[in-house]
Amino acid sequence: MKLSMNKKDSISLVNRDLASIWHPCTQMKDHEHIPLIPIKKGKGVWLYDYDNRKYIDAISSWWVNLFGHSNEYINKKISQQLESLEHILLAGFSHEPAISLAERLIKLSPKKINKCFFIDNGSSAIDASMKMSYHYWKNVGFKGKNNFIALSNSYHGETLGSLSISNIDLYKKTYNKMLKNTIIVPSPDSFNKKSDVSDKEHSKKMFAFMQKEIERNHKKICAVVIEPLVQCAGYMRMYHPIYLKLLREVCDRYNVHLIADEIAVGFGRTGSMFGYEQAKITPDIICLSKGITGGYMALSTILTKDSIYDAFYDEYTKLNAFLHSHSYSGNAIACAAANATLDLFERTDVLGKNRRKADYIYKNFSSFKSHPNVGDLRQTGMITALELVKDKKTKKPYDWKERRGIRAYKYGLENNVILRPLGNVIYFMPPYVINKKEIDHVSNVIEGAIEVATKQIT
Repeated sequence: MKLSMNKKDSISLVNRDLASIWHPCTQMKDHEHIPLIPIKKGKGVWLYDYDNRKYIDAISSWWVNLFGHSNEYINKKISQQLESLEHILLAGFSHEPAISLAERLIKLSPKKINKCFFIDNGSSAIDASMKMSYHYWKNVGFKGKNNFIALSNSYHGETLGSLSISNIDLYKKTYNKMLKNTIIVPSPDSFNKKSDVSDKEHSKKMFAFMQKEIERNHKKICAVVIEPLVQCAGYMRMYHPIYLKLLREVCDRYNVHLIADEIAVGFGRTGSMFGYEQAKITPDIICLSKGITGGYMALSTILTKDSIYDAFYDEYTKLNAFLHSHSYSGNAIACAAANATLDLFERTDVLGKNRRKADYIYKNFSSFKSHPNVGDLRQTGMITALELVKDKKTKKPYDWKERRGIRAYKYGLENNVILRPLGNVIYFMPPYVINKKEIDHVSNVIEGAIEVATKQIT
């Protein structure tokens, strides 16, 4: 059979790719039986390959895309920026896109947040926030503070600092001997709570572990680093905002920073602009990335208080400056994309529309709760997840070596949806421009994916 030009292009690209690219978060041997898919173009929630197949990007391309692929407004703003300035160093120089973005992010933040520090990706933002907290305490005379607290099942990135405070063996175990020791306390997520206990009460109960560690170790603790409301890479486990409120109170009492890792959950994913807002708290340091540019470019920022900034403001010879830098910090094109993204939030009631879409998604997915192998259906804003289990009553998981999520992934691709489950957790985190018809299609495909993934292995 004669191959079409598109088909030839696709085969050629796959062969060239596998000969030269080592892909992230991938066992490359898998591509002997799992298709690698070159994408030709994207529009809205859809991605198109060279074989004239299309796929709904149900995971927002690793949670970065907010307003769809090839968004005309963001495209236009990036194009305009290209005509004037692509990039300059942000040490000793500045530019309007970075200034505007910093001002706007500060305006979106609580009153005490007044400074913006630019980095260039999420993991690096976490590393920089850890350095900032540690260095702050050193500058103000607390030289014994050199450790951090994080939650079990947490994920903060894969640079050495961010990996040190993460707690998922899949990413961390191999590198343990290279990493800094971190105090890990049990997560307050609601998956294993008793059925007659509310999420709020469960989170309050679990907070006792955190309080105990802070009380015992506060003299050597710089900060608690936490993902507000949803542990995204931690299998989309979720918890009640009361935990953040209690954490803020105890951190204040014992002189410990609270670092909010909003990298995955920020910019509307949880139903509010930022997850910490739902607890009505002000973190000491806020890390932002992923959706900040609408999914177009790598960019991250740290937002913090004047009180932290002031501890570094000194004569050069005192050597108190925060000498952390990235070559592409505050890149002008990335800042233009981020400003365009914030424009889109301001132009329409994005959060209100998201809440209505989230309600529609949950209603569509509700029937899955009765499936004998769905142990949990959970949702926070535009993040919906269902966890497949071997035994519904005990929530006993499937053996991870069975890789049931891969079955769901393949089924999704065969039916025009990109799912990419986290282990045995199928989740739905789409671009905000998805419509009801597209949600219906994803729901139907997930229904089939559940059946395929839970089928008995012979």
